[in-house]
Amino acid sequence: MKYGKWDARIRRANQLAAEYPFAAEALKFYERLTQYQISLYSEIEAAHGTSRVQRLGGTLRREFDAPLLLPRFAGFLSLIEDIAPPQLAQATSELRNQGNGHSQAVLREFWELDFSTTAEAPSGEALVSRLFLQPYAEYLADHSDWALPHGSPAICPLCGGKPLVGVLRPEGDGAKRFLVCFLCGMEWEYRRIVCPACGEEDVHKLAVYQAEGFAHVRVEACDTCHNYIKSVDMTKNGHAAPVVDELATIPLNLWATEHGYQKLHTNLLGI
Repeated sequence: MKYGKWDARIRRANQLAAEYPFAAEALKFYERLTQYQISLYSEIEAAHGTSRVQRLGGTLRREFDAPLLLPRFAGFLSLIEDIAPPQLAQATSELRNQGNGHSQAVLREFWELDFSTTAEAPSGEALVSRLFLQPYAEYLADHSDWALPHGSPAICPLCGGKPLVGVLRPEGDGAKRFLVCFLCGMEWEYRRIVCPACGEEDVHKLAVYQAEGFAHVRVEACDTCHNYIKSVDMTKNGHAAPVVDELATIPLNLWATEHGYQKLHTNLLGI
């Protein structure tokens, strides 16, 4: 199992909870959620093995192991009810009270959804489904052999998910930009000066915002489509874990919302 990335996320969550007290509650929830996700990932790997499988781009979500996943969903719902912020806990309770048949339908509906055309904020049921299915999606991505896509696709070339966060990784004397899928965690290369929501390339229409205290994280916004994504610069902080740092930098989301921008895709708290 690829424990390294999961352990790094938990360590980073603990570190940022101390640095950013305003995000401590969200990060504590993230830590406990991630511990569960590690366990589920391990069970999936035990059932499916460690071999890599040839998969064509965009086909990851054609696979769904219902016999493995569905029996574990009720226990997951009980956990989320105990550890989640109130609004998410309430949505989880309502989902659990509707019975196993409804839960199965909700999971399949989420897994089969065309994420590339979904613009509205996710429902509570969709968010819970995402948190549960994420380890399965990451397992499939981690164990896939596939050809790199041509060009710079704006959605995940493996599962079709929208990007959650951008990453600048060191390369030579500069940095190369990548996008990180909100579901399977896949990273793929993307051009530096272009909006991943609408393809805008005019630098004068691509706003960048940084705030004191978050030197390595910035908002990248588009004045054409009014979407934004946060980007984590690993050349400035090599200890960052992009999905965790994105979650922790809540004031940047507030700035973007106040200035009329909408996030390209929400994080695990629906923000």
